[in-house]
Amino acid sequence: MAEKWIQSAIKHPGALHKELGVPVGDKIPLKKLHKAAGMGGVEGKRARLAETLKHINSSHKGEK
Repeated sequence: MAEKWIQSAIKHPGALHKELGVPVGDKIPLKKLHKAAGMGGVEGKRARLAETLKHINSSHKGEK
């Protein structure tokens, strides 16, 4: 089942990489992601969304 809400949730691709100082194309280290998820504001929201999307991706690996 396609997750249509994801397309509208990601309005600024690469913004979290820029905020965390990680070059686009490199993976964000989990430690940095967890620390950012605890922050408030837009940066925290983006980090929590990234964690959510990571879990969604790993739970659908065998499906197709």
